[in-house]
Amino acid sequence: MIEALPLFHRISGQPVIVLGSAAAAAAKRRLVERAGGTVIGDIQEGIDLGARLAFIAHESDEDASRDAVRARAAGLLVNTADRPELCDFTVPSVLDRSPVLLAIGTGGASAGLAKALRLRLEQLIPQSLGQLASALFAARALLRSRWPDAGDRRRVLDAALSEGGGLDPLREESADQLEDWLAGAKNAPADRHVEIVLRSDDPEDLTLREARLLGSADCVAHEAAVTAGILARARSDAARLPIGKGDSPPPLAGLVLILRR
Repeated sequence: MIEALPLFHRISGQPVIVLGSAAAAAAKRRLVERAGGTVIGDIQEGIDLGARLAFIAHESDEDASRDAVRARAAGLLVNTADRPELCDFTVPSVLDRSPVLLAIGTGGASAGLAKALRLRLEQLIPQSLGQLASALFAARALLRSRWPDAGDRRRVLDAALSEGGGLDPLREESADQLEDWLAGAKNAPADRHVEIVLRSDDPEDLTLREARLLGSADCVAHEAAVTAGILARARSDAARLPIGKGDSPPPLAGLVLILRR
């Protein structure tokens, strides 16, 4: 189970309350302004303007707790600097490849750890990733025309965006190759059933191939003994189909993964 639900919140042109005078408050103001929000430094003014978020960065525990309670009572979601117990949400470390954003959070446990991970990933994620995302967005109509079935379209893109694929997102030149890829792209991969016999209930014991298959399967047929931790590695929109021990799932389109214990 994840401890918090990651969301991307659009605040461009919207009022956002930021309280405090220390360095932490200045950092929150810069963050809000970077996302296009309008910083409001008075809690009542922000409430009156319909703010939905409040960043509270007082040095005093008493002031922070008081304003957090007041903002929450008005229906705002609250982030209180260095006080995770008072937070409705935390702010991740953001790797910016707009329109692609990678957000790394630790649930308030360690901002330093989140930053260290972001800096490592900065070396791996090419600057051109945003261009690839924009090119795929612009090609949506053409992709739908070429592959009208949503499942076929997803499988073709999964193959293209995989490691070594025609649009591998970690390859710098992929952003310039979409047109060539579309011209030469083949039909969707054929339907197939893949059976995996699990060695343990620990998701960390999955091989790289098994984890990749779980992340791309259209349907996961599983025996009752397969744990929630394993199933959580599948796509959230993949169908789940319980089966009895030894049973085979009915014929289904796409990639069907069969998990047994």
